[in-house]
Amino acid sequence: MHFLDQAKIFVRSGSGGGGAVSFRREKYEEYGGPNGGNGGKGGDIIFEAVPGLNTLIDFRYTQHFKAQRGGGGAGSNRTGAGGEDLVIKVPVGTQILDDTRETVLLDMTYAGQREVFLRGGDGGRGNASYKSSTNRAPRQHGPGWPGEEMYVWLRLKLLADVGLLGLPNAGKSTFINAVSNTNAKVGAYAFTTLRPQLGVVRHKNREFVLADIPGLIAGAAEGAGIGDRFLGHVERCRVLIHLIDIAGVDKDGKPVEPVEAMHIVEDELEAYGAGLDEKARLVVLNKIDQADDELVAAYREELLEAGADEVFAISGVSGAGIDKLLDAVISYLPAATITERPVGEREEIDDTPWSPLG
Repeated sequence: MHFLDQAKIFVRSGSGGGGAVSFRREKYEEYGGPNGGNGGKGGDIIFEAVPGLNTLIDFRYTQHFKAQRGGGGAGSNRTGAGGEDLVIKVPVGTQILDDTRETVLLDMTYAGQREVFLRGGDGGRGNASYKSSTNRAPRQHGPGWPGEEMYVWLRLKLLADVGLLGLPNAGKSTFINAVSNTNAKVGAYAFTTLRPQLGVVRHKNREFVLADIPGLIAGAAEGAGIGDRFLGHVERCRVLIHLIDIAGVDKDGKPVEPVEAMHIVEDELEAYGAGLDEKARLVVLNKIDQADDELVAAYREELLEAGADEVFAISGVSGAGIDKLLDAVISYLPAATITERPVGEREEIDDTPWSPLG
């Protein structure tokens, strides 16, 4: 399935049906009178967040969504049929923005969430509703209120508990493959990951979602490399894992010291904004199977002196140090994540003893 995290669509709710002009004309009725019914209400535009979707690719092929118009009124005081609502299903984590992409109009954050976005127009009044003591045979009627319409942007921010960051070739794909059910592409060249990857991690009877995004390079906030467009997918994460290649090199093959690698990513997070630079971040020295213990200890000390709160040393290939890292990750999670409790994550542990009496 192709990954698409932005799409522009046109939505329009249904217009209300027109009211009817009608009079009773029955052979054995001494007095007739107006009996035109009201028009039906137009259909609403509704957004619904559904599980199991992680792309907006369907909106590349269908961009116009129009709800049904309300039916017209009829004689014998019959109200027109209401137009059917149009439900647009989107992945959990989708935001609906205005045409300028500056204002968030809706934020679909949990499965099953349904929000009326555009309300259908009300039906017009039939002539029966205009009858009064001074207007016994009205012929006026309402045409029905028009629906609403607008262009909107859909922007998907994948919901994950933990985000995975690092320079290209830091070993992120190898790591997510080692700890989850993902089968991410691994290669000995930069930008093997071209779109976000999600994986479910199971550790010590806990489950959480880990998101791997394409590697960042210096200047990503200005569009260098793949840029920073995928950083939005880790905005909702509770903790970030920053992988650093212990023997990393840049695009020209020159060595990149771990401290430099840490600062490059920190600078890009700060330039991006949205509070990413303030999130809890675990600094991780990766590929320690390619270095001796003395070098690992030296680099760890340098990272601590450069501002890292704690430094973990792991190998995504051998699995060394991964359990300790995952233990630290769990300490940042809520009492129950969304994968452990699909109806909604729970912040605190419920210590209330169970009772058959409720």
